[in-house]
Amino acid sequence: MWRVGITGGIGSGKSTAAGLMRQMGADVIDADALARQCTEAGGRAIPSIRERFGAEMVTAEGAMDRQRMRELVFREPAAKQALEAIVHPMVGLAIQEATAKSHSPCLVYDIPLLVESPRWRPQLDRVVVVDCNESTQVRRVQARNGLAPDMIERIISQQASRSLRLQAADAVLYNDSDDLEALKADVAKLVRRFGL
Repeated sequence: MWRVGITGGIGSGKSTAAGLMRQMGADVIDADALARQCTEAGGRAIPSIRERFGAEMVTAEGAMDRQRMRELVFREPAAKQALEAIVHPMVGLAIQEATAKSHSPCLVYDIPLLVESPRWRPQLDRVVVVDCNESTQVRRVQARNGLAPDMIERIISQQASRSLRLQAADAVLYNDSDDLEALKADVAKLVRRFGL
């Protein structure tokens, strides 16, 4: 079984590429989706978030207030570390559970912060980076999420730089256009290397 990490900056098309890999037969474990499950209403992380950050960080429905938390972690690096200390171990456990269930020749870990975290590389056979220009990231995220350009640029600045991601890559999917068919063709070529 190939263990492949896929990463890329916000708006790079990483999740789209991972979805295409799933369509082509890979099992995909989405770290972001697992983190969201932990912080949704009734999620495993909610009691610890309420205890550490206060009831105002939990919505009336019982989920983490993402907007308020995003603003807090950008203002206070210690808050970001505290949130990660709560959520990351829970996500790690969920990833282990999903890994044990996989029977595909290619298991893809969709990990936004793969380059930022030293724990991932030793667990992977290959790292795939989905890459595009920063202006493309800003345009896509603005269209998708409606965030202001300055907020998107702050998010980008908190992630690993483009050059650091490219240095970590064993393979790069360059995704600067919005041509899904071109990306699909590139992904199909790539996954053949991983037995699909």
